[in-house]
Amino acid sequence: MDKKRIAVPLVCHGHSRPVVDLFYSPVTPDGFFLVSASKDSSPMLRNGETGDWIGTFEGHKGAVWSVCLDTNALRAASGSADFTAKVWDALTGDELHSFEHKHIVRACAFSEDTHLLLTGGVEKILRIYDLNCSDAPPREVDKSPGSIRTVAWMHSDQTILSSCTDMGGVRLWDVRSGKIIQTLETKSSVTSAEVSLDGRYITTADGSTVKFWDANHFGLVKSYNMPCMVESASLEPKYGNKFIAGGEDMWVRVFDFHTGDEITCNKGHHGPVHCVRFSPGGESYASGSEDGTIRIWQTGPLTHDDTESFAANGSVGKVKVSAEEVSRKIEGGFHIAEESKTKEKEEGKE
Repeated sequence: MDKKRIAVPLVCHGHSRPVVDLFYSPVTPDGFFLVSASKDSSPMLRNGETGDWIGTFEGHKGAVWSVCLDTNALRAASGSADFTAKVWDALTGDELHSFEHKHIVRACAFSEDTHLLLTGGVEKILRIYDLNCSDAPPREVDKSPGSIRTVAWMHSDQTILSSCTDMGGVRLWDVRSGKIIQTLETKSSVTSAEVSLDGRYITTADGSTVKFWDANHFGLVKSYNMPCMVESASLEPKYGNKFIAGGEDMWVRVFDFHTGDEITCNKGHHGPVHCVRFSPGGESYASGSEDGTIRIWQTGPLTHDDTESFAANGSVGKVKVSAEEVSRKIEGGFHIAEESKTKEKEEGKE
């Protein structure tokens, strides 16, 4: 009887349109953070443990398709349908740079050393911006065979990964030569590609399959058929023994990495799940949906006491303290978002 507890997620409201991308920072001295992209044009930063809202980055004029944080969670970046990629100060919310493109920016990623920003989108051009010389024109790699959907850095910033919206496969580019060194073949277009924290695996979601590739030798390690069309998948970072996937059936499923067996099926979203990501320590994972909410699920197993506290309060008590400490360090959130926070409270009273 005790085994079949219903998972009670933290539900993070705030976005007024579908949530299309999520990104966790690594663990920093101030904890870890979660940034979200939405079609409402306003990326949001949250405490990664509690889901508490920290601030909203205001400035885009179109849907935001992609977000990321640098290694130290000091800067955020976003790619938008307003033909720009923006870099933000993650402590104040100020816009630091705005890079103009000629079409929709679908993907962005900070390099591991945090000095470079990679972007890609409908133009079929990978651009590398030097954040130390932000006025300099970007380096362009312009032979992508299709509109770019996802990008990532690998191999200590020596390799770039990209996938396309309109064709299958993942392409790996040598940064120095700008040439494709390997293509990982998939039947459907890859809607999610994640490099594992230890650099061993690339996790891809294409159509109704989740695949795991050797990130150094590029062979296919595992391929699992999913119960529905999946849009996103993420590998547990600490032990690598489970993975999550979400898609059109609105459910977030947990699977065994070694066998592909389903471990848990979490129900709660009211629209297709567009993005799923594990927290950096693997103790929780987040899902973003067409319904405009983010849900943070505990991995478990929780103790009986923890579960009761979690269900009653929406979060485990001891986590609350660290959230308050982080909020104090960031001076109560972004100053640009304070007005909207007050407005939300007033509207709530009405």
